[in-house]
Amino acid sequence: MLNAQQTHHGACYRIFKARPNASKRLIILPHAGGSASYFRQWANMADPDLEIVVVQYPGRENRMAEPLVSDMNRLVSTLATGLKPLLNKPYILFGHSMGGGIAYELAMRIQAYRYRAPTQLVVSAVEGPSCHHATDVHKASDEVMLDELKRLNGTGVDLNAFPELLDMMLPLLRNDYQLIETYQPNLNAPKLQHPLTVMLGSTDTELTYEEAEAWQQVCTQPISIETYEGGHFYLADHITAILSHLNALFPVPKAWVCAP
Repeated sequence: MLNAQQTHHGACYRIFKARPNASKRLIILPHAGGSASYFRQWANMADPDLEIVVVQYPGRENRMAEPLVSDMNRLVSTLATGLKPLLNKPYILFGHSMGGGIAYELAMRIQAYRYRAPTQLVVSAVEGPSCHHATDVHKASDEVMLDELKRLNGTGVDLNAFPELLDMMLPLLRNDYQLIETYQPNLNAPKLQHPLTVMLGSTDTELTYEEAEAWQQVCTQPISIETYEGGHFYLADHITAILSHLNALFPVPKAWVCAP
């Protein structure tokens, strides 16, 4: 059993509220510049039968002493190494923004390794691989990076009031932008065999509906697209609705199915 204090394969995975008797699991991959604690509230608000596991990328919070990783393949390899013990019950992979790209690559690795497949891959606020945005913000000055951080501001706090927070956030954001901007999806890779859902904000300037639809190209099953009111960080205002929707994606336990 894991909890927020315990580590699991290099502390890649954090469980803020352990629910060892839960029948299903939600594994979350955070956005660029993000850390596991951004989703702590999700653990408190989740259905008692759902255990929330959040990926903690190197170089932040309880992994502060570890070097940052700016290479997608290296990061996914590390995550895949510690993942298998968490796949002993039905699970969903959920990734937001950069985390959506990482979740997709992790799902591809899971399929290649023939691990237990997720009930669903859910990618949030991120374009399909064929529409991958070719930008180089990570090479920009601190001032430009700062503007980018303030523009997206997934932290929900007044960054100008906390200069020490900015000093800590800028290297993380630059590293994560390097990871996602140097990432080159393999457009000839085998398609995912399990269901895929795309979630996006109605006013997200980072993602068009057509770019969300492009996820169909990497999946053998028809994808679902769910739109929520809001911008790139729409999820902060819709936690209850999102958790409810994710819960509904799990199959109904056989014991609950009435006999004909």
